[in-house]
Amino acid sequence: MHRLLPIFMMLAALTFSAMTTGCAVYDVAVEERNAGDWADDKTISFVIEKDFLADDQVKYLDFDAYSYEGHVYIIGEYESRAQVDQAVKIAKAVKGVRSVTTYVLPKRAHDYCGTTDSLDIYAKLKEKLIRDKNIWSTNIEFEVLQCNVVLVGLLGSSGEISRAIGHAKSVPGVRNVKSFLKVKR
Repeated sequence: MHRLLPIFMMLAALTFSAMTTGCAVYDVAVEERNAGDWADDKTISFVIEKDFLADDQVKYLDFDAYSYEGHVYIIGEYESRAQVDQAVKIAKAVKGVRSVTTYVLPKRAHDYCGTTDSLDIYAKLKEKLIRDKNIWSTNIEFEVLQCNVVLVGLLGSSGEISRAIGHAKSVPGVRNVKSFLKVKR
């Protein structure tokens, strides 16, 4: 039995590797960007978020960074404008970033839209996007902040964008929908 343990460990490692590689292959297969652009954008997002984590002023959990063809979208909540300015400065310093757009809201201590509400909106919108066979929902990323939905991504047509926005607006409890969705040229 002791001789079989290394074999089982190797098989488990290979299975895990194949599963995680398969996810990346699927992402690229349904993506509007080519594999090189997709990889560059994932790297840009990763480096920005890594730099957010290392910065004392920017609170890592307050902001997310998404990159599409070098155009970065910073989405989150802030305690001070200086925090936002620092997040933008960090993003602009990353190699390959062409522009930075923000959708940030001041943190509210007494807001009736809490974490549970945002998670409920997120789950309902995710389900609507997945069920819609006329949208490549894997090309849409979104955040729910204070019951506001922010959509980012590259899609194949303006019709897909309209459908995604419509789904977001139809979820009960959504205050506002901001779309940064674009058609891949």
